Amino acid sequence: MITQYNWNTSNGYKIAIALEEMGLENHIHPINIGADEQFSDMFAQLTPNAKIPVITDEDGPDGAPVTMFESVAILIYLAEKTGKFWVSDARARLEGVQWLLWQASGLGPNFGQLHHFNNVAPDDQTYSRERFTTEVRRLYGVLNARLEGRDFMLGDYTIADMNIWPWVSRHAWQKVDLAEFPNVERWFNAIGARSAVIKARADLDAACAAAKG
Repeated sequence: MITQYNWNTSNGYKIAIALEEMGLENHIHPINIGADEQFSDMFAQLTPNAKIPVITDEDGPDGAPVTMFESVAILIYLAEKTGKFWVSDARARLEGVQWLLWQASGLGPNFGQLHHFNNVAPDDQTYSRERFTTEVRRLYGVLNARLEGRDFMLGDYTIADMNIWPWVSRHAWQKVDLAEFPNVERWFNAIGARSAVIKARADLDAACAAAKG
């Protein structure tokens, strides 16, 4: 059994989607980041970084339990555990790792900053808002170019797509019209229509709503 210690954020949805797509039995343990539960003593025993998501797998490598933090690391672990939604060719795998890290080092942090400045920061943060808007739009351009002539990031649907899609699902928070990036819009709609994606998001949303009371 896998337990996902999670909340319905962009990084949180990644893991919920992967678990559902891979057909892995799991339990959701909500970590209410709005109530600072990520700083609890319990959660500190699972991760040194006080960030969701985290998973524990009772059937880890060699049958021993394992705890994983960092969403990209979890995605790789789950793909290797199941042999699903990843690539076996060594050259293709190198390409896939690059796109996983592109999201982790660039797309995720910059999208997250823009979410903050568009939705939380005071109105006088014009410089920061414009700075991150410019970079987010540049990243959308990179993504749009990558998806030219491809259904998905690596050709077939993989964890590289699961890693990016939840951040693009917040495009309204970024004040981005996906119609300006037609390859991204096509890709986004195709993944959003997948039954596993719909169910994973609904289940995590429901668990988080219940945790809020």
